[in-house]
Amino acid sequence: MTSHQHAANPAQNYLNHPKGVWSWLTTTDHKRIALLYLFTILLSFFAGGVAALVMRTELMFPGHDLVSADTYNRLFTLHGVLMIFLFIVPGIPATMGNFLLPLMIGAKDVAFPRLNLLSYYIYVIGALFGVAALANPVDTGWTFYTPYSMDTGTSVVLMTAAAFILGFSSILTGLNFIVTVHKLRAPGMTWSRLPVFVWGTYATAVIQTLATPVVGITLLLLIMERLMGVGIFDPKLGGDPVLFQHMFWFYSHPVVYIMVLPAFGVVGEIIPVFSRKPLFGYRIVCLSSLAIAIIGFVVWAHHMFVAGISDTAAIYFSIITFAVAIPTAIKVFNWVSTMYKGSIRFDTPMLYAMGFVFLFLVAGTTGIYLAALAADVFYHDTYFVVAHFHYTIQGGAVIGLMAALHFWFPKMTGKMYNETVGKIAWILVFIGFNLTFIPQFGLGMEGMPRRYYDYLPEFQSMHSLSTIGAYVNAFGYSFALFNLLWAWIFSKNYAPANPYESLSLEWQTPSPPPTENFVETPIVTDWTYGYGTPLKSGAH
Repeated sequence: MTSHQHAANPAQNYLNHPKGVWSWLTTTDHKRIALLYLFTILLSFFAGGVAALVMRTELMFPGHDLVSADTYNRLFTLHGVLMIFLFIVPGIPATMGNFLLPLMIGAKDVAFPRLNLLSYYIYVIGALFGVAALANPVDTGWTFYTPYSMDTGTSVVLMTAAAFILGFSSILTGLNFIVTVHKLRAPGMTWSRLPVFVWGTYATAVIQTLATPVVGITLLLLIMERLMGVGIFDPKLGGDPVLFQHMFWFYSHPVVYIMVLPAFGVVGEIIPVFSRKPLFGYRIVCLSSLAIAIIGFVVWAHHMFVAGISDTAAIYFSIITFAVAIPTAIKVFNWVSTMYKGSIRFDTPMLYAMGFVFLFLVAGTTGIYLAALAADVFYHDTYFVVAHFHYTIQGGAVIGLMAALHFWFPKMTGKMYNETVGKIAWILVFIGFNLTFIPQFGLGMEGMPRRYYDYLPEFQSMHSLSTIGAYVNAFGYSFALFNLLWAWIFSKNYAPANPYESLSLEWQTPSPPPTENFVETPIVTDWTYGYGTPLKSGAH
């Protein structure tokens, strides 16, 4: 049977067997759990995006136009919490990681399928706590900085409890992935043959497991302080608010790599396929993922250069922050080297991958200014930080997720999307994103503070440009996701098993895959491409 016949005559696959809503809600199939996560996090993406658009509309012109100052602060917190904790942190790991990891290593499922389903329901419970907090929305910002978070009359306890619960979901997912990679690899799938996406997801899982408990205990201490008056962060009770910053950023800087490392893996899978070349420097690319994860644990205080830490500590953290650029630069160099003299196909996934390389390069370059002690004193708490942060997170994690959704959409759904519409949506996203945040670099260099509800008239032109860009960006994302949803529901353009002629294991199964992933356990015997693992002849 040909791959096209597999798709046109799908018979039983994970989408239709077994049938019924209850079978989805109680599933232990990693592929179905990945889709449950995907639909849930996209709801958070939509809600967080609406909050951002309302804020940007308010900032289109100086003065009080659309919402009050209190409402603006609450929208700001809502946008941050939804995007960080509910969308971006679980974004690629819980969706694409869940779907692809077992397929890529030749396993039939993750190591602990029931634990995988439990992690999803813990995520949903955490999200419901966050929704409950909307009855009296929090106005602290997504960082919950003390001492204000101890004094505000808003629902800080509920919102921090939501983040605390979500952390357990992240830990369980990380543990599951670590054990899966160690114990369930197919015969012949050695560590030196793992796809780069698996390496990125594995490094992410290590961070999830080790760093998340730190923010969990931090938020729990904050809850105890509000409810019981324990003097840990409150200076009036003998506490230290800077301690909160240390504990929060010890997690929240590694969490940047929870967001971005899987996107590195996605790009490392896409670029070789559409360049028709092996990945340049496969081993060093994989090792750089682990290096980024390790260094990410020891750079947290670069967020605190103006918080009163000692000069010696500031110099140390500045140097280590510069050091993290080395493994990141290795990845960029190797991606570009892979494309060099390649027979490049500019399909939609490749456009997102190339856009990722450019945007993350901007993020890394502007991060140098914030790592330099003298420059950071000026740029701290300005729109320069806002722009740098979004180039890192949206230009990294979100664009990486969009690249992954387009690349593996045929495998996930058995359908092909409209390529022309996909490219138009990418153009809108790319132009809209840069139009939104490049002016914010200018605002920061001119001294415009972030988080301000109002501003002086001389900042209007760049704020207006940024707001226009935000709407273009939002329309681009909406257009792209609508294109995928339309193709899934209505398209008759069925996908072959391997439309991109990739050599990695997930493409050797039908599209969409059967429930058990592989009819026979694959045996890896060759290493033709640096990113792919061809099957032994006759295996399925």
